[in-house]
Amino acid sequence: MATETKKLSIICFSGDFDKAVAAFTLASGAAAVNWEVNVFFTFWGLNILKKQQGRRFIGKGVLPRFFNFLMGGSRNLPLSRLNFVGISPGLMTGMMKKRNVATLPELIESAKQLNVKLIACEMAMHILGLTKADLIDEVKEIIGVPTFLEYSKNGQIIFIS
Repeated sequence: MATETKKLSIICFSGDFDKAVAAFTLASGAAAVNWEVNVFFTFWGLNILKKQQGRRFIGKGVLPRFFNFLMGGSRNLPLSRLNFVGISPGLMTGMMKKRNVATLPELIESAKQLNVKLIACEMAMHILGLTKADLIDEVKEIIGVPTFLEYSKNGQIIFIS
């Protein structure tokens, strides 16, 4: 008798450090126990997938370039609460290392190694003026909501905002 593959799909809407940690912890954990995992990044969540780190004027148009500059990539994610002028993610990373907990870069790398499917939202990419070339190579697809829902069919969906 064949067993059905368990499936987890995560919608990552937030560009906050702690929420990115949660998304990648869930994704890596599920993939480590052989679940099929899809992570759909939309709006501010796309910041986590940017190839170029730091504040860069990327995108098409004045407003998209401005928004993308302000976001700054996965190394510039703010903490959702108590960000303390941007120092909290560094403090949190230090606490994670001290307690031998995987850091955000380690969780992202783990997700890549475990073949977590990293997916970009077509609509958000269009609004922010981004192209596939702006994202890390592990993003294989840019899709819309109907395709994401098809990928997620018969599985669990978690929304991290």
